[in-house]
Amino acid sequence: MSFVSVGTVHANEYEAELKSFAEDVKGWIGDPVVIDAVKMQNEKNASLGQADIDELDKQWRAETSAATQPMIDEVLGRDLSSFLKQKSEESEGLITEIFVMDNKGLNVGQSGITSDYWQGDEAKWQETYSAGKDAIHLGDVELDESTQTYQSQLSLPVVDAADGSVIGAVTVGINVELLQ
Repeated sequence: MSFVSVGTVHANEYEAELKSFAEDVKGWIGDPVVIDAVKMQNEKNASLGQADIDELDKQWRAETSAATQPMIDEVLGRDLSSFLKQKSEESEGLITEIFVMDNKGLNVGQSGITSDYWQGDEAKWQETYSAGKDAIHLGDVELDESTQTYQSQLSLPVVDAADGSVIGAVTVGINVELLQ
């Protein structure tokens, strides 16, 4: 594969490979550990309004640079986060990050710390959760400064197989240099 050395490469250059990988992701996001965690958080947060969501996001952002991180630690300590970390590790560098969001765009579980807790204002959630069970969102391919790899985010709805309803969304960061 060849790579552009400067600027942003658009995801469509890897669209076929990313969509093929999406089929693998669909296989494991239907796992009960994912579905049950999303459903539980949807029920728990059903009464949250936008002000509550903004406050939770503000708390998360503050914790990312704090010495103590109780909210972040709680999310990273969930079974779902362990499951996502395992999927990332099994990918041998192909998956750079994974996070699952609920029906409000709040993180339910993740493979590592995200910069924010609320994804509901971003295309990765808006163009998957609200767009139906067959939706797919591909982010631009960009050079990740921290890892010096070219990455794209693949986002899909999380679908409850029991009734076919969209209950959340997942975003998977993919090192496009390792796509086959």
